[in-house]
Amino acid sequence: MAETKPNKKSLILKILILAVILIAIAAIWFVKNGDATKDVTEPNAESTQAVESGKAATSEDQDADFALEAEAIDLAALFAYKLPIIIDFGSDSCIPCQEMAPVLQSANEDYQGKAIIKFVDVWKYTDAAKNFPVQVIPTQVFFNADGTPYVPSDDLGIEFGFYSTKDTQEHVFTVHQGGLTAEQMSKILADMGARA
Repeated sequence: MAETKPNKKSLILKILILAVILIAIAAIWFVKNGDATKDVTEPNAESTQAVESGKAATSEDQDADFALEAEAIDLAALFAYKLPIIIDFGSDSCIPCQEMAPVLQSANEDYQGKAIIKFVDVWKYTDAAKNFPVQVIPTQVFFNADGTPYVPSDDLGIEFGFYSTKDTQEHVFTVHQGGLTAEQMSKILADMGARA
């Protein structure tokens, strides 16, 4: 009989330890899943507006997408807005870029919600331009509201460059090298279908 008492105590101790471990696992599961359930069942005002408008972007995403300065360019996110896009690759330290800075700033302010105007400092964010045909700065890259490369009208009087893929000859980029004046920027945006 003396031998069974230590075995009973050992068995009870093992069961208690197992029960404590199971309770701890269950508590962790409820804490993690309880927060996830709360997020899903209690949406905030921003996410409700995004769902109602049919856009998945939060207001923070939209603010960043419409801000002039960018560290990187996410074309898919920008194309989702269905607006004309102008991306200027330059630098805060380049004289022609400095001359164009007020033009970009003004266009970004005047065309909020009607076009997306972006500026990337390629000396600060060198990787941001790696998928674009930037040979000199400033260089602007243009996209139509449907995400296709912009094809300018003949009467604009502005020189553009066109880039195509080597294998299929598909037009993938329309660019302008050098600075643009405010008048030229307005002409291009009007030609792209944006009105201030």
